[in-house]
Amino acid sequence: VRLVESGGGQVQAGGSLRLSCAAFGVSVGNAVMRWYRRAPGNQLEEVALITTPGEITHYRDSVKDRFTISRDNGKNTVSLQMNNLQSEDTARYYCTADIASGKYWGRGTEVTVSS
Repeated sequence: VRLVESGGGQVQAGGSLRLSCAAFGVSVGNAVMRWYRRAPGNQLEEVALITTPGEITHYRDSVKDRFTISRDNGKNTVSLQMNNLQSEDTARYYCTADIASGKYWGRGTEVTVSS
C-alpha cells in the first residue's frame, strides 16, 4: 500500500488549496480515509475523515465549514479542499487509509499560510 499526497504549497490567509491523495495497492472506496496534520512543535491532529460504506464525513471543529473531504473512486484518490485558510492551518498534511490489514500513511505535503 502506498499513499502519495500532493497539492501543498504556500498561500496567503484567506486563500485556498486542494490537497490530493493518490492510493496504490488499496481501493479508497474500501477504506476509511483520513487527513491528519502536524504543525511545527504541535501534536498530530486528525483533520477530516470519510467513511466506507457510505460517505459520512467528519471534521475537527476548527476546519468545519472551511474544509471538505471527498473521494473519487474512479481515480482512486481522496481530496481535501481547504478554503479560507488561516495561519493556524500551517502544517504538514498526511493522508491515511484504514483497512483490515492496518493503517497506512503517506509522507505528507506541506501547507504554509502567510498572514
